[in-house]
This record gives sequence, structure tokens and C-alpha cells, in this order.
Amino acid sequence: MSTQLEQIATKAKADRTLRFTSLAHVLTPAFLIETWQQMNRRGASGVDGETTTEFEREVETRVQDICARLKAGTYRAPPVRRVEIPKGPGKVGTRPLGIPTVEDRLVQRAVARIVEAVFEADFLDCSYGFRPRRSAHHALRTLRATLVTKKVRHLYEADIRGYFNHINHQWLKRMVAHRIADGVILRLIGKWLRAGVMQDGVVVRTEAGIPQGGPISPLIANAYLHALDVEWETRMRGAKLIRYCDDLVILCRGNPQPWFRRLEDIIGRLGLTLNAEKTRTVDAADGFDFLGMHFRLMPMRSNPKRRFCYRWPSTKAMRSIRHKVRDAVGYDDIYSLEEKIRALNPILRGWGQYFRIGNAHRHFKKVDSYVYTKLVNFLRRKHKRRGKGFRAFPSSFFKKAGLYQLHGTVVHRFRTPRGEHGREAG
Repeated sequence: MSTQLEQIATKAKADRTLRFTSLAHVLTPAFLIETWQQMNRRGASGVDGETTTEFEREVETRVQDICARLKAGTYRAPPVRRVEIPKGPGKVGTRPLGIPTVEDRLVQRAVARIVEAVFEADFLDCSYGFRPRRSAHHALRTLRATLVTKKVRHLYEADIRGYFNHINHQWLKRMVAHRIADGVILRLIGKWLRAGVMQDGVVVRTEAGIPQGGPISPLIANAYLHALDVEWETRMRGAKLIRYCDDLVILCRGNPQPWFRRLEDIIGRLGLTLNAEKTRTVDAADGFDFLGMHFRLMPMRSNPKRRFCYRWPSTKAMRSIRHKVRDAVGYDDIYSLEEKIRALNPILRGWGQYFRIGNAHRHFKKVDSYVYTKLVNFLRRKHKRRGKGFRAFPSSFFKKAGLYQLHGTVVHRFRTPRGEHGREAG
């Protein structure tokens, strides 16, 4: 974090009622260059077709031009390019994704850094999604610890229907203005909300919702649900809320139904509704899914009189990794084994890094077995061999070829990486 952002964050923490009237001065060419260096520069192009490589060739000139337009108040937020991405294996339909132009992506990220420095002082410990020094693993660890140490048995899984598509623009701007009074920042956020989306060459303006895909979208989505966090933490004693953006669970000892009615009331006042199909009461002993993990409260193997919360990849997560492996291997016999392994390793390593904490030993062996079968079938097709081919290509053959294996990578305790220690969950 830059010195200026640290000063803003310090002031925000010192006085929770302070409204910042001067923030736009941080948007200097040097700050934009710093932001550009921190960004993922492999993203797709927006409506203008410009690539990150083309922008980077003249980045020094472009940031000067952007700052001049921001200072003059003539910066215009272009519409985002809408693309439809599949919802995932086993799901029907697509999910809309909004891709800003490279230039607009840079400005959004720069403004997001400033706004984040202010709102991080206000965000509560029950919120984990898209925040610095916090991750899904922190939410999962808190959930598991609460189930075990607080002897919680019942919980409520809640899903907000079409959350990103139903955020009220007026209420959102009011929430942001509660802490930020800088006209330049507020106008920029308003421009992004009104920019609309372009699909098939037609620009559609929306009165509600924010497109997923922009750097500032997760931050303002978190700010919108901050009102839920505040009301729950201050008024709803006896039930614990754990929220990762719009995915949330409520844990309580008794009947969770009264807490559901209170949650429904708060969500309704925010102009949102709960998805009745995905919102349900759960007994932890029956198992439930949260953030890709399956949790189940079961008797301990070493001491059946005591219960322990086990967790492993959910059925949906297993289906997803099989789908990705199948796509990476394909059904061709053109490419070499080295190219197939080069495509598979990042997929397996990334998936394993997320799910390796807990009790995923058997599930990891299943994934390794699936990958092995797919690669054997690939080589059998490539070399025109009859039979299954398992004798000709043992698992050690692929290991020597450099294939990443999940077996043996499971850990049972989560350790925060050095330099990423966040606040303990409340």
C-alpha cells in the first residue's frame, strides 16, 4: 500500500464518522502506473478491442491523458462488453460477465484502491470476500471452528437471488457517500453504474445491478451488503453470520427459522430477495456445501463419542475438476504428451491448492486416477494401441514425465501465508 493510501486508511480507522472530501488528488500518473504494475495484464479486450499489450506500449502517455481528463471532469466511462460464460458443469444456462476496456479497467482499479482504504476500516470480521489479507480459507476455517468449539448443530444456508443484477443504484451511491464526499470519486462511480453493457453491438442501460468483471464491482458489492453485516452484528445476538460476498451461512444452536425471518427482513429492506430453491435449514450432521467445500459433523474415528467437523471437496467441485481435465486432455491425438501435461498441471495445482486443507485424501486419489485414465486413453489413441493400455503406461511413467499429482499434498491445518496475516474472525 502506498504512503497516501496508508494515511487515508489510518484516518478512516481513527474516526469512523469521518467523510473524506478530498481523495481524487491521489489519482496521479505515478499512482496509475503503480496500479497498472499490480494489475492482471492478461485480461480480454473491451468494446474498443484494445489489448493490454497495445496499451502498455504507450502507458506513460496514456496515464497522462487519463489524469488530464479526470482533472477536467471529461472522463467518460465506456459500456462494458458483455459475454456469456457457462455456469459450470451440471448447471443449465450462462452467466453474464462484463469486460471493461483496458483503460477503464485501470481507472476502476485505481479508484477501487482508494475506496478500499476507506471502507476496510468499516468492514466487519464476518465479511471475507474480495478483501485484502482475507480469503475463502479464512471463512472456511471460521465456519469449521464455530461448528466444533461452539457446539453449533443447526445452520441456515442463504443465497441471494441474482445479487449483482439487483443492486439498487441510488441506495449504493448513498452508502458510498456515507464515508466519501469527494465529488470526483462519486461521479466516477455514478458513471460506471450508468455506463451500461454492449451486446451484439447494442448498448443497454440498466437501472439496477452492476456488471461482474470490473475491478471495482466486488468492492461496491461488499459495501452494499455491509448494512446487513452491521445490523446482524449489532442486533442479532445468538446467531453467527459468515459471509463471502453474496454467499452466506448463519449458525445457531436452536431453531434457525426465526433467524431466517430476520435475515429475510433485512435483505428485503435492501431491495433484494432470497432464492427459495437454494436457501434451506441444515443439520450439520447431514452435511452441507459452502464455498466449494462439503462439511459434515461426524463422530471422530479415534473417539466415536466425540464429534468432529470433517470437510472435503463438494460433489460440484469434483464434477468441475473432471470437466476441466476432460477439456484439457480432449479427444484428439495430435498434440504430444508434454503439451497435455503442460495444460493439466496449472489446473491440478490450482484446484489442489484450494482443496488440500482438510480431509480430501480420498478425493485427491480419485482425481489422480481420473487424470491417469484420461492420459492413458490419449496415448492409446495416439499410438493406435488396442486394449486399455494400463500396463504399458503405469502411473510412474506420467510422474517421470512431469505430471503434477494431488496425492500426498493434503494438509490438516490452514496456515496463513507470510505477509498475509489478517484479523481473527469474530
